[in-house]
Parts: sequence; C-alpha cells; structure tokens
Amino acid sequence: MSIGIQEDKERPAVPIASKDMAFLEKVMLKGNLSDPFDARDITEVVFRTMRDMMSTEAADRVANELHEEALPTKDKALQNEVADLWKDTNPIVSFLSRVRPPLIIKSDTFLFRIRQEAGLQPNVAPETVVKAVFSATKEELSQERIQEIAGFLPDKIRELWEKA
Repeated sequence: MSIGIQEDKERPAVPIASKDMAFLEKVMLKGNLSDPFDARDITEVVFRTMRDMMSTEAADRVANELHEEALPTKDKALQNEVADLWKDTNPIVSFLSRVRPPLIIKSDTFLFRIRQEAGLQPNVAPETVVKAVFSATKEELSQERIQEIAGFLPDKIRELWEKA
C-alpha cells in the first residue's frame, strides 16, 4: 500500500491531499508508521488517555462527530469508523469511565502512557504519534469540539494539540 502517493503510468506521482486520505492513513503518514494495525492501536491508546481527562458529556460530543471511515479495507480487523476507535472496547473500563470524574493527567504521564501502552517501535517518539493522531482527529471535528478538547489537555499535550 502506498501512502500519500498516487501513481499512474500516464502521469507523474502526485501527493494526495490529506483531506482525501482515510483517518488511519493520516496517522500512519504523520506518525512515521508502516502498519495500519499499529496506527489503530496507537490511536486507541491516545483516545483512551484523552477520554480519561474529559467529562462523559464532552467525550460523547466528540464521539458524535467522529463518523468517518477509519480505513477503506477488506480486512475486518480494520473496518470501523473513527468513532469506534474513540469508544473503549473493554465494557468494564467503559462503564467505569462513565461514572468516575475526569482524571487530571500531567503531560509526562500522558506521554508515558502512550509509550507504555501503545507498543511503540523504539525509534518512534510518543510525541510524534500523539501529534499524528491529534492532527487526523482535528480534521474530523468542528471548531467547537477542537476548542473543548484543548481545555482538558495539560500544557505540553495542549501545545501538541494546537500545533497538530
């Protein structure tokens, strides 16, 4: 699979506009990842960490806006919407996150969780993949949701969000 390049024998290679790429392709390209399963797994960990800091109502509002296809593929393990990646797949964790108050997570802890839980390759910085997920996510959200999420993020993570 070639990411970001469209080839044709008649024409030279032309970059595909980011807005025309699927969500996980954006995460792969911007996060320097070569595998869509890695992009999916990393996205789920970043989303879980974000949700942990948000109120249930705010997390629900974000989920309501994330209904784009994550990746056009025949592989059933990757066939889902971005909203499916946003939701927690563990029913117990999902329930507990809905009844407990938002967590206060510092920037270093946020990045530590990504490093530990996302199974990053040794040469991939957590900041790189967080920014990649943030960038792809912001393209799916309204300005109102983008601003709302920023309000939940700690200093360095908020900077990554704003630069994404």
